[in-house]
Amino acid sequence: MRLPGSSSRLTLALCLAALAAMPAARAQGPVKPGGEMVLLAYAGVFKDNYSQVVVQPFSQASGVTVQYTDPGLGGSAQMLGTLRAQKADPQVDVVIMDASTAAAACAEGLVEPLTPQALPVLKELDEQAGKVGNGCGPAVTYDHLTLIYDAEAIKVAPARWMDLAKPEYKGRSSLSAPPDIQGMALTAILAHGASGDWKNIGAAIPLLKQIVPNVQTFQPSPDAYSMVLSGQIAFGTGWNARSQLYHDQSKGKLGVLIPEEGTAFQINTINIVKGAKHREQAMAFLGHALSAGPQAAFTDRMFYGPTNLQAQKDAKAIGRTALAPEYRSRIVPIDWLEAVKLRDNWNQRWRREVMTAATR
Repeated sequence: MRLPGSSSRLTLALCLAALAAMPAARAQGPVKPGGEMVLLAYAGVFKDNYSQVVVQPFSQASGVTVQYTDPGLGGSAQMLGTLRAQKADPQVDVVIMDASTAAAACAEGLVEPLTPQALPVLKELDEQAGKVGNGCGPAVTYDHLTLIYDAEAIKVAPARWMDLAKPEYKGRSSLSAPPDIQGMALTAILAHGASGDWKNIGAAIPLLKQIVPNVQTFQPSPDAYSMVLSGQIAFGTGWNARSQLYHDQSKGKLGVLIPEEGTAFQINTINIVKGAKHREQAMAFLGHALSAGPQAAFTDRMFYGPTNLQAQKDAKAIGRTALAPEYRSRIVPIDWLEAVKLRDNWNQRWRREVMTAATR
């Protein structure tokens, strides 16, 4: 970009120098000093912490004003709807959404394919990060399924998913059924443990039928974390980032663990919207968000697993994620693009074969 006047050139040089001097805010190309961009990402505690740990340092280093918008309670599905509605005139520059939804956005031409030539930081990511999203944006965080429990009421922590089937726990659990992603993940984990094939729902159903007589609800409201903390249930499923956050906030009342049968990643991707009005700033933001400093900082703040290889070494909280060396063998390699194709069938089989066992 050509700017008139030495003052403007000096401002641009200083801006880029500041980015180069801060590993946590490394740019992947020129950034317009002052400029702006729009980020669409998750609401709630994610927004609060991502803004503080990732967005604000980027803005301070680059001078770029980031408008953080969120879909409210709508999640990734609502984000996809927004991108579709704005396809002819995009109002968003960068979007963070789950991998299966991002793959659909990529297939529809709503987000851009990215290469290491255009975005060198992609070379710093682990192998799995580049395989999600259908060839567009890479993984930016890894979350994983957890077993949560009331550590005050349950004196001996469970070790396995199948501990939820113990008769003394009748009426004390919640499970989220498919098509909810937690129900999909639990089904795949049990299938993998029983047969070696996460897609083999036939191997999971007998195990699920042992657990569900103890289930109080298949629709935890407002969520399983709140129900455990209020004493309504003793066990539930959750995502690690929020589980660990609530564990700390509750001073350990909410117990969190990765059961012996395993866990599964829920992967968030970061994408540049096709036709983004502020593409230069968007590219610089991706370079920052995927670099080691911000990745490690966000892991330490919210316990999401980082996708940057150096951040996986640097993050102090890595031991509280599934990327810890002692837990990596428990990660079930679910391909969420394939899982989406199984969702309707699994939903039907749960309702026909699993949930009916809860009333027997």
